[in-house]
Amino acid sequence: MTTLGAVFRPQNPPERLRETVRVADAAGLEELWLWEDCFLEGGISTAAAALAWSERVRIGVGVLPVPLRNVAITAMEIATLERMFPGRGVWGVGHGVQDWMGQVGARAGSPLTLLREYLDALRGLLAGERLTVKGRYVQLDDVALDWPPAAAPAVYAAATRPRTLELAGAAADGVILTSSTTLAGVRDAVGIVQAARAETAAAQPIPVVVYLLAATGPDAAARVTAELNANERDTTGIIGAAGDAGAIAEVVARWSEAGATSVILQPTADEPDPAGFVRFVAEQVRPRVP
Repeated sequence: MTTLGAVFRPQNPPERLRETVRVADAAGLEELWLWEDCFLEGGISTAAAALAWSERVRIGVGVLPVPLRNVAITAMEIATLERMFPGRGVWGVGHGVQDWMGQVGARAGSPLTLLREYLDALRGLLAGERLTVKGRYVQLDDVALDWPPAAAPAVYAAATRPRTLELAGAAADGVILTSSTTLAGVRDAVGIVQAARAETAAAQPIPVVVYLLAATGPDAAARVTAELNANERDTTGIIGAAGDAGAIAEVVARWSEAGATSVILQPTADEPDPAGFVRFVAEQVRPRVP
């Protein structure tokens, strides 16, 4: 069964998160995803609040940009939340938007090297290992968590280009694709990730999370097109979903058939009612998605 979720975008002020989380929990939404985009809202801080305000909805963070965060701090924060809210977090990391990383003096010379070192160290620490690492970017000297999670959580990696997709398939527990990924791009990405996964010792196929830009209402198509154009994205391929619950569910089904195991509906940045969007996804779209 396809997991269906929604994004609370950080373009919304933080004080609107509580209502959205409570609606997601009450309406039966499976997953609510949060972003740590520069320079909007913190991923761990919003996740902690969302987990505390809810009882059952899973909270995804997609993603934490690794150049901004020492891996030990990220491991400590995730472990703390996993101990308090076991199994309710979905944790994603990525090499970050390079222009943003440059703005804060954290741009890495080799983002791929950093991401690989980070994934290995983060997953090891969360599994309760004691690590000494002398990498190009990650440096650990006899480091272990005093309070590791009872069960190591999955760590997902954001990926777009082939080399990063290969890395995610080999070194992460799941992959996150952006909403700029076309339907054909989803198929291609899944193929790359699963091929890389097959070369490792992992027996199970890797989960693939895909954000899907979506809008409903009388001006839905225009809002989706406007956002794609504003971000200079290709609108000639199959990308985005607009219309009523049935129309959006049909697009979700296509993304699922292309290999997405989780489809996370991403409202447009001008969505006036984030809580209402979450309710729409949970109560109207979910029943129409296999």
